[in-house]
Amino acid sequence: MNNLRNFVADNLLPRVEMPAQYTGGEWNSITKDHDSVEVSIALAFPDTYSIGMSHLGMQILYFLLNSMPGVVCERVFAPWPDMEGELRKNKVPLFSLETYTPLAEFDIIGFSLQYEMSYTNVLNMLDLANIPLKRDERGETNPIIIAGGPTALAPEPMADFIDIFVLGEGEDLMPELMELFKKTKQDSNLSRSDKITLTAKEIKGLYAPQLYDVTYHSNGLIDEIKPNMPGLPASITKAVVQDFDNAFMPEKLITPYVKTTHDRIAIEIMRGCTQGCRFCNAGMTKRPKRTRSVDTIIKSAETLYNNTGYDEISLTSLSTSDYPDLKGLMQKLHIMFNNKRVNISFPSLRASEELANLPSLLNSVRKSGLTIALEAAGLELRKTINKNITNEDLFNGVKSAYKNGWKLVKLYFMIGLPMETDEEIDEIIDLAYKVSDLKKEINGSSGFVNISIATFVPKPHTPFQWQPMATLERIREVENRLREKNVRRSKIKLRFHNPGRSYLEGVFARGDRRLGSAILQAWKDGCRFDAWDDYFNYSTWEKAFKKTGIDCSFYANRTRQKDETLPWDHIDASIHKSFLEMEEKKAFDRQSTQDCSEKCVFCGACEDKKPRAQ
Repeated sequence: MNNLRNFVADNLLPRVEMPAQYTGGEWNSITKDHDSVEVSIALAFPDTYSIGMSHLGMQILYFLLNSMPGVVCERVFAPWPDMEGELRKNKVPLFSLETYTPLAEFDIIGFSLQYEMSYTNVLNMLDLANIPLKRDERGETNPIIIAGGPTALAPEPMADFIDIFVLGEGEDLMPELMELFKKTKQDSNLSRSDKITLTAKEIKGLYAPQLYDVTYHSNGLIDEIKPNMPGLPASITKAVVQDFDNAFMPEKLITPYVKTTHDRIAIEIMRGCTQGCRFCNAGMTKRPKRTRSVDTIIKSAETLYNNTGYDEISLTSLSTSDYPDLKGLMQKLHIMFNNKRVNISFPSLRASEELANLPSLLNSVRKSGLTIALEAAGLELRKTINKNITNEDLFNGVKSAYKNGWKLVKLYFMIGLPMETDEEIDEIIDLAYKVSDLKKEINGSSGFVNISIATFVPKPHTPFQWQPMATLERIREVENRLREKNVRRSKIKLRFHNPGRSYLEGVFARGDRRLGSAILQAWKDGCRFDAWDDYFNYSTWEKAFKKTGIDCSFYANRTRQKDETLPWDHIDASIHKSFLEMEEKKAFDRQSTQDCSEKCVFCGACEDKKPRAQ
């Protein structure tokens, strides 16, 4: 592959922005001889290098797969449009970073589906690799295309393009998949289709769309989704890592030569969440809650620091402030890293009575903004979404942060929530002023507050999965209302997510297999990097839906009936539908559900364990 590497270095890289993102060879990356292994897999991240290299899941799988005998795992990311242009002009296929091997020469290509608006990048990467986009058009010599990640639990919009979806957690599943694929590869009597079928039958947590047929009623609703051969489950259950404390953790991280979104060590200290926020897909689908021990985390932090040299360690989870022994963990990390001037950070904090104690625990070298996801400003609306936090806890925590030297507070809110009123929208700005004014009690000057406004998307496998999404008109109306509140204080900044992008996210999150034609058409019409403001073009998507005869409102703005077959009903995320229905009812009664670590709510995720309380 040296010829390709040299050609790219001499003819392509001098013409593109940040060429180091395409060179490979980073500290701790792994290069193996393809001739000496049995299976080759390319981990494909359908976004930029800077985003993908900040994703902990890719680092985990990369080192896990490369630790397996007979397996080589390499990386590839979506090239920026300038690099795409050079690849196409020079007829150079998309290649891996480690050995510059064209993607079409790998046995398996594994895409990470983190976000619905990355779907056109998946198609673009396949096309750049000269691999047929649609699964039913691929031949015997084409790699098997797999995909995992959060949106794989609602896989139907991408069912035309993916051979096998990996549902749930991959640490235990991927080694099993590699071992089985070694065996199928050695059997010359198995066709490509046979390998896919055998793999989906043998390994729990895999969904092959070719093995399931979808039929529709005359009104456009789904009649049923059922297997088309015997021996297949009607519902495919996600994979779950049971022993999380002993689950694979890399001892090294690839350290990029260029700046990435998160230049730091990330350690997942807890998986799953017991808060029960009704809007949160991850909070529902990543159950049950599992924690790593303080000793395991400390050992990992020390090892990764020694092997990377990063000066920041982020303790990640869906709700880091709920870690059982957070104070003890932070004290040990402080002893180990304070003299090394290593910053310990959290991605975001929950406003609870513990929040007042956290700023002092985070009182390390640098004081970045204190990030709090409130989601709703009004107390009644918080009950609707089961965000069980009080303003008193919020204010106490913010004052503690100001006292410990923090100057910026970042608040996250959602608009378009069920039962939302205009008055509750107005409370967002009012609350921001109150948070800013708290600093006056500390040193006489107001504090900086950044408000980020996202649009609520009723996601699959949540209590709101039957609810309609707000229309584009309503989203824009709410945004205008907030702007008209006229934030006059320069220290308060208001930022909105793109309403068109949020609306399409809702379409694809709630969509079925028929949306594949729109994704393909949008890609043909030039859609790339739809998650990026500089490239997203809502009008191009509108035209693609019109060309394919698809009504977006059918997917986004329609209330689903309880007896309706949902596009994800054949995917078992381990949450009982009866629990989701009960939580939806409680939402509209403005009733909260307490943390299920204190009282079992019988959601289904822990049904193999003895219930804690009635």
